[in-house]
Amino acid sequence: MIRDITIGQYYPVDSPIHRLDARIKLGITFLFIVTLFLVNSFTGYLFAAACMGLVIRASKVPLKFMLKGLKSIMIIILFTAFINLFMTRGEQVLWHWGFLTLTVEGILMAIKMCVRLVMLIVGSSLLTLTTTPIQLTDAIEYVLRPFKRIGVPAHEIAMMMTIALRFIPTLLDETDKIMKAQQARGADFDTGNLLQKAKSLIPILVPLFISAFRRAEELAMAMEARCYHGDEHRTRMKEMKMEKRDYRAITMACCYTLAIFGLRFAAGAFPFVI
Repeated sequence: MIRDITIGQYYPVDSPIHRLDARIKLGITFLFIVTLFLVNSFTGYLFAAACMGLVIRASKVPLKFMLKGLKSIMIIILFTAFINLFMTRGEQVLWHWGFLTLTVEGILMAIKMCVRLVMLIVGSSLLTLTTTPIQLTDAIEYVLRPFKRIGVPAHEIAMMMTIALRFIPTLLDETDKIMKAQQARGADFDTGNLLQKAKSLIPILVPLFISAFRRAEELAMAMEARCYHGDEHRTRMKEMKMEKRDYRAITMACCYTLAIFGLRFAAGAFPFVI
């Protein structure tokens, strides 16, 4: 379960998506997340899923590798489905017991929310899987650069966000090692009630926090030993430049957004489009 989390990992392969400018990928990812909340029909979700499937195919990242990241959030997906399934009010009631009510509208809402959550996670993972941490840092810093005029530390924020993403796989791997070491010493994390399971996590959390603080201190000392001073007089070995493929990606993203808006208006104008 721990090794199934894909957020923060980078999948090294040569593909058209990997070669795109990191700023473009960051903007398209944000646009994709926004459009997911604009979709109000199954036709729109099908179109968005088809477009995302084409991007995944172009990225050469195995779909199985991306979908295994959903195992770690399966509880959240099931909880979201349960809340929308029994808490959504509607006119077509199928089953009722106490405060739980199952309606046709609730079933449709649960399906929509689960599909939206899955696409949100997969789309966000695609950004980190196809972008190196250095490229992602430069892209975030470029986006935040206009806010430097009002005193926002753009470079420091970008560096902290990228380091946090970069160390997610490292901390997960460390957690896996600690759990295996504790199990070899007789620890049991599977049996018992909820309170007992929570107490059994203490032998994992304590060494994990100690290891995280140790890694943070080592990283700070390494950066200081290399005379790191943030954005002050910093140069880049590879400057970010827009190329033809980036402009083509922007054009396709605009066409996708217009299509989503068109499907939304069509669903509003034609009630039979669900």
